[in-house]
Amino acid sequence: MKKVAILVVVVLALGFAANSIWTDSAQAAKLKVGDPAPLFTAQTQDGKTFDLKSRKGSWTVLYFYPKADTPGCTKEACSFRDDIQKIRDEGAEVYGISADTVKDQKAFHGKYKLNFTLLADPKVEVVSRYGTKMPIVKMSKRWTFIVGPDLTIRDIERDVDPLLDAKRVAKEIGELKKGG
Repeated sequence: MKKVAILVVVVLALGFAANSIWTDSAQAAKLKVGDPAPLFTAQTQDGKTFDLKSRKGSWTVLYFYPKADTPGCTKEACSFRDDIQKIRDEGAEVYGISADTVKDQKAFHGKYKLNFTLLADPKVEVVSRYGTKMPIVKMSKRWTFIVGPDLTIRDIERDVDPLLDAKRVAKEIGELKKGG
């Protein structure tokens, strides 16, 4: 009888996990170019409140990454750091978002002398709204969104190359501004 009860619990848990995976995938499929960007507030690496609504009238890059201070995430953050002026020359600002805590974001920001804002999402609320949450684990996929001045999604990159994303973003914003 004990084995049957354990089996029932395992089956229910697997069903819940499968449902979570389906829900996450369905959310990711929902957001597309032209949709309003999901509005949110989050804490910066300095503990200040960031509100996406405050970006109305400006180009905004939201790049989601799995975990602060890991190899791929460090490469991507340093690439944005090194190419930030190209993006700012296009009138945009960059915000990196992960499920890390404010403390972890602050340490990552300082260690690599990042010159743009990191946002902490330890409850994975923003990550979930944008459909970037990995199945089962409390981490984001590596996706980048370009949000236009009207707060609509103008570009989504789901196959991000951490070393080339910043250059791609600067070029893409230039093309979008030209109407391309």
